[in-house]
Amino acid sequence: MPNKYALCIGINNYPGTGSDLSGCVNDANDWGDILAQRGFTVQKILDKSAKRQSMLTAIQAVIDKAHKGDSVVLQYSGHGSYVPDEDGDEPDGTDECLCPYDINTKGPITDDELFDIFSSKEKGVKLVMISDSCHSGTVARFAPGILAGPKEKNAQVRKVKFLPPATFLAPKEINKLGITRSQRRSSPPGRYGALLMAGCQDTEYSYDAYFNGRPNGAFSFAALATLKQLKPTATYGEWFKAIRKILPTQLYPQTPNLFGSASMKKWKVFA
Repeated sequence: MPNKYALCIGINNYPGTGSDLSGCVNDANDWGDILAQRGFTVQKILDKSAKRQSMLTAIQAVIDKAHKGDSVVLQYSGHGSYVPDEDGDEPDGTDECLCPYDINTKGPITDDELFDIFSSKEKGVKLVMISDSCHSGTVARFAPGILAGPKEKNAQVRKVKFLPPATFLAPKEINKLGITRSQRRSSPPGRYGALLMAGCQDTEYSYDAYFNGRPNGAFSFAALATLKQLKPTATYGEWFKAIRKILPTQLYPQTPNLFGSASMKKWKVFA
């Protein structure tokens, strides 16, 4: 019988940045509950426990213990950002990154670092990353949906899950970024080392907001709502199509994406 492992990371508090969030710990707990119901052994890292080295160590550990036929789900909810690309593998000169609790002192976790860890997995391990964070930019793209409208209490209390590089980078590093980033196709943290469900495009924000009076990430809320309606044999590709029917909305103009090979997208959800 294959084993199923999950690591859920949620960070609301970012000391020294003035950019705390509200719904990320709820996201991690909500995902953790669902994954446990689906037979996963779940580990959680929340707020101050989600320091840079702790995150890297935990991600590596959960991947290391998985063997051929096993499934691993990594879930992250928190700030995203970008840093100068040092190895020339990004067309726009920046690497997307995740923002740990101690980003102000220890720095971010880049997509290159995640790709290296993901690439160390044993052949035959199904690795899925669910990222409810943003990388940069905005876009004005609207569609009707079922998410909270203006009448929702606290609906306008929205925060973007983006931490400006100036918050944590040294001036000389900021100068490497230039004035603007070029538009390009999304290249997610971890790239194709895993199947990745992302809350938005590289040029968009992911939102942290209130639903039914409770803070959550808009993407996590939409993904978990649609998950409940899926047939037992649904694939990640089918799940993604269901999510895209309710995001973006006018209030949450973020366009989720699904990154991975055609065969990965045909994997059965959380199997």
